Amino acid sequence: MSTTTHPSKDKLVDDLRLLISDAEELLKLTADQQGGKLDDLRTRINSRVAVAKDRLADAEAAIVESGRKAARATDDYVHENPWQSIGVAAGVAFLLGLLVSRR
Repeated sequence: MSTTTHPSKDKLVDDLRLLISDAEELLKLTADQQGGKLDDLRTRINSRVAVAKDRLADAEAAIVESGRKAARATDDYVHENPWQSIGVAAGVAFLLGLLVSRR
């Protein structure tokens, strides 16, 4: 999985969390209003918010698990190839040093 998809997943989770909190706040603000259609709408929104919360929890768990898998894979690679890892780290440090020294 590429690292460019993680920010969009994180943003999606944050957006869903905001949407759920806004929907819950709307339900609280309209709780004192009565009406057949409004009660039906409130019931549907409550059930959909519950489903969205479950899906959000699943998405968060998937993101955390993919992060753990990436960390495990990196750790395994470093333990299996320590000299290559040191070389890559030295190369990256050298390039960062060049970039910083130009400024």
